[in-house]
Amino acid sequence: MRHLKRALPLGFMTGALSVVVFHQGTIFLMFHLLRLMPTQGFDLTPMPPWGIAPLFTLMAAGGVLGVILAFLLRVLPVPDLLFGAVFGMVVGCLLVWEAIPYLRGIPGFQGWWVPARMWREVLLNAGWGFGTVFLLRPLSIRA
Repeated sequence: MRHLKRALPLGFMTGALSVVVFHQGTIFLMFHLLRLMPTQGFDLTPMPPWGIAPLFTLMAAGGVLGVILAFLLRVLPVPDLLFGAVFGMVVGCLLVWEAIPYLRGIPGFQGWWVPARMWREVLLNAGWGFGTVFLLRPLSIRA
């Protein structure tokens, strides 16, 4: 139980930090080096209705998913970096493709059936999951 109390706040911090370092860093590199992204990332323009920048929204979502990832790593005997990448791919993409459109009141997968856009999102989310676990590793959340 002691390790779980430590793993959850560390999961939030590393998940949020991984958004800035790994997720947004990958967008930045894909935009500047490969010209594969329509934006360079690190978007700080306020968005309606609350005036919160998309980067901070992503950091909050990354933190919540980081808590879940840290919990799963604590209780499951899995290879951590691989599990983090797969978790990011699956859960991150389902969140972006299905949950967020549902919350906005539009059908899921709306506009996402573009292969180039889909594989970029898969890579970005896998990078986030890998990065979160990479940042968690030195913090010894395992039993």
